[in-house]
Amino acid sequence: MSVELIVAAALFTGVLAYAVFGGADFGSGFFDLTAGGSRRGAELRTLIDHSIGPVWEANHVWLVFVLVTWWTAFPMAFAAAMTTLWLPLMLALLGIVLRGASFAFRKYAETLGQARLFGAIFALSSLVTPFFLGAAAGAIASGRVPAEGNGDLITSWLNPTGVVGGLVAGGTCAFLAGSFLVADAARAGHDHLADTLRIRTLGVGVVTGLVVFAGLFPLRSDAPTLFDGLSGRALPLVLLSGAAGLATLVLIYRRRYAFARLTAVGAVSTVVLGWGVAQYPWLLVDEITFVDAAGAPATLRALVFAVALAGVIVLPALGYLFWLTQSERWTKH
Repeated sequence: MSVELIVAAALFTGVLAYAVFGGADFGSGFFDLTAGGSRRGAELRTLIDHSIGPVWEANHVWLVFVLVTWWTAFPMAFAAAMTTLWLPLMLALLGIVLRGASFAFRKYAETLGQARLFGAIFALSSLVTPFFLGAAAGAIASGRVPAEGNGDLITSWLNPTGVVGGLVAGGTCAFLAGSFLVADAARAGHDHLADTLRIRTLGVGVVTGLVVFAGLFPLRSDAPTLFDGLSGRALPLVLLSGAAGLATLVLIYRRRYAFARLTAVGAVSTVVLGWGVAQYPWLLVDEITFVDAAGAPATLRALVFAVALAGVIVLPALGYLFWLTQSERWTKH
């Protein structure tokens, strides 16, 4: 394997990790928004705070990794994407900042009104951020980001493929978050809350599955290169994702929450992996490949070393953090 493809694989691994860990983080906003009033939704919001509180900042390590690797290894493609897609990416960045700030400020609000305001900002920004990130990915996948960076600032991402990408991103985030939250509630012995989350997660899963299935139809004419990949070499991954999603619904329905978390991660992972396989070898679809977009060989070799070193240092720490959060029982405060 060439050094360009090694770096590309590392880059896509970061995208996959952010989709899973960051996705479960973002998706909690849907359940926060639908929790109910300040009294009725207090138990669920406390669960959300406890579940994502220790890891919500750590999840964005993957986003930083993806952006830095992309910028360093494939600078021309990075510049083109940032120039054409600066609007949805800026809106996504604004959502990340507002979400993090409101999540922290809500805990220290002096009045109920302030807490409600910060809670609404947290929930809404959690919903719109995945949409804009998914829309930007849809713009690239549909071939609307020219290598020269002179794509249309609006229609490049606000189109059928971009909208489908945004909706799928939001739906999968909510489904993944629900699968984790219902397991946390059941493990802590909060059976009534687990039953409430179970029903909502099943509904989110069914709707998301329908959106994913329906979204394949406009891709045939709007993103033919991506559609050919999804219906060709990536088809096994598409089918595997559907099977994993269906298995998750069955497991949640039967209250086998621990196993449902694993299949939910598998469903989301194979969706993202299928997209990557379908798009390969294009970095900017129909414009420039990974090999053609690569920077200087010396830079790529240094980046491989840096990624390996970061893996040795960062991955054990992140793994320990997640182990701590999953091994501690949630208690109502």
